[in-house]
Amino acid sequence: MLKPETIQIVKSTAPLLREKGEEVTTRMYEILFSRYPETKELFKNAPKEQYKILANAIIAYSSNVDNLEALGKAIDTMAKKHVETNVQPEHYPMVGDALITAIKEVLNPDEEVLKAWEEAYNFLADILIEEEKKLYQQLETTQ
Repeated sequence: MLKPETIQIVKSTAPLLREKGEEVTTRMYEILFSRYPETKELFKNAPKEQYKILANAIIAYSSNVDNLEALGKAIDTMAKKHVETNVQPEHYPMVGDALITAIKEVLNPDEEVLKAWEEAYNFLADILIEEEKKLYQQLETTQ
C-alpha cells in the first residue's frame, strides 16, 4: 500500500504531467534505450506514438493513484501487452530508472517528489509483475 503522503505528492504532479508528460516519456525512452539497449527489442512493434500512450498512462496513474480500481482495465490491458512483448520482471528496474531520471531532468522536482514517484512506480510495477506472472502461467498451461 502506498503511504498517504506519497499519494498526495504523486497526485499533486498530475497537472504538471498533463503539460509535460510527453516530454517526460520521450526523454524516458531516450534514456532507456541508451542505458539499456537490450530493451529496444521489447518495443520493436510498438506504435509510433508509444511515448504518447505512456504519457497518458502516467497522467492517469498520477490522477488516480488513490483509486486504482479506476485503472483496472488499463492495468489488465498493459499486463496483456507486456506478456505479448515478453516483458519480464527484470525490465521494471530499468524502466523505473529511466522514468525517474526523465522526471528529474524534465520536471526538475525536489527530492521528495522523486522519492514519491519512485515508490509509486515500484508499487505499480509490483502489481503488473504479479498480473503478468498469472498470464504467463496461463499461457504455459494452454501450450
